[in-house]
Amino acid sequence: MSASEPGTLRPSDRAPGLLLGDGAVVPDSVTLGANVVVHAGTRIGENAVLLDGCVVGRPPALGPHSRTSREAPQPASIGAGVVVGIGAVVLAGAAVREDSVIADQAHVRERTEVGPQSVVGRGAAVDNDVRIGARVKLQTNAYVTAWSVLEDDVFVAPGATLSNDPTAGRRGEGQPLVGATLRRACRIGAGAVLLPAVEVGEEAFVAAGAVVTRDVPAGAVVMGVPARRVRDVPEAERLG
Repeated sequence: MSASEPGTLRPSDRAPGLLLGDGAVVPDSVTLGANVVVHAGTRIGENAVLLDGCVVGRPPALGPHSRTSREAPQPASIGAGVVVGIGAVVLAGAAVREDSVIADQAHVRERTEVGPQSVVGRGAAVDNDVRIGARVKLQTNAYVTAWSVLEDDVFVAPGATLSNDPTAGRRGEGQPLVGATLRRACRIGAGAVLLPAVEVGEEAFVAAGAVVTRDVPAGAVVMGVPARRVRDVPEAERLG
């Protein structure tokens, strides 16, 4: 079976319209909405909640010119107490740790890890090969590009965009994609744009609408286009 083939799905009488792939593990404690699809080999943790129309564990479908790995990913893993929202998609190879929320219509791609107690908000998209720490909050329609790293307690506001390709689709052979690195407890404001490979330091704050073209020092507040340091985050606002 290639990475774009979903494999055999069979109806189950456990919930209306439920389809299960071979070897999928769905404990009795899992709450199931209508028309849920769980693909082959997927492991769902105790007391997870899979809401109407969500799809978990489907292999990725790649375009003919995609340079992303075509090796079949491992089955998806959904931790105990995780909520997967209405119409959300979590691909094969993704791991969502305990007590996290993948909200309605969100999309989490292959080989991505979402740490415990994190939230991927409504309509947010997390690309392949991303590492997200614990207690991270991605708000509505945030976009986290491939090969990004988000450490613990990071906050990404609605509509913020991380990028990874400085050539806008015209990379040469062997030229890697490099996403952003968001250090512990930094905050990214609504509609901000982060260029490829930038690092936002621990406890830093990127203002709404800023375009970040270079690294942001730890604890700095930056704003504008291009973003510039204007002050430091007050100690009272820091997680410590």
